[in-house]
Amino acid sequence: MPKKMIQRLMPDHQTIKNNKHLKIFGALLHNANLWHLNRRSVSKAFAVGLFFAFIPVPFQMVLAAGFAIIVHANLPLAVALVWITNPLTMPAIFYACYVVGTWIIGVPTRKFAFEASWQWLVDSISTIGPAFILGCGVLATLFSILGYLVINAFWRYSVAKEWQKRQDKRS
Repeated sequence: MPKKMIQRLMPDHQTIKNNKHLKIFGALLHNANLWHLNRRSVSKAFAVGLFFAFIPVPFQMVLAAGFAIIVHANLPLAVALVWITNPLTMPAIFYACYVVGTWIIGVPTRKFAFEASWQWLVDSISTIGPAFILGCGVLATLFSILGYLVINAFWRYSVAKEWQKRQDKRS
């Protein structure tokens, strides 16, 4: 069942409550519904976490936590899913966002070399920025919806399978 698998992978709720960046949410973190694992809260958490994983802003975890609180999604799962874009996967994911953005806009991809400077960032916002931001928005929305639907369907399937096992066992 997905609930047991997710419980093994999920961080402890005390660890999340004590995170210094999440202290801004104060008493909202004590809502018990944010820590329960059920089909709706887990599906919403996948949607929230996957959406903010594709948004290229600092403090993605704080944004995901805030939105998870608003929509009553499972908070630890939403925050953990943001780490799909980690330092190892971020270049590939964000390049894919750029390529999708150029495809949607209809412009050719440009070759560029990343530089860790303010001037490069300012220059690239006008050249590759629009395609990149559009691609991030499109892929964030697409994977958010897809994650929600897949987890919801998987949860329903596994519950139906467990029911069938019980029925077979009884007869």
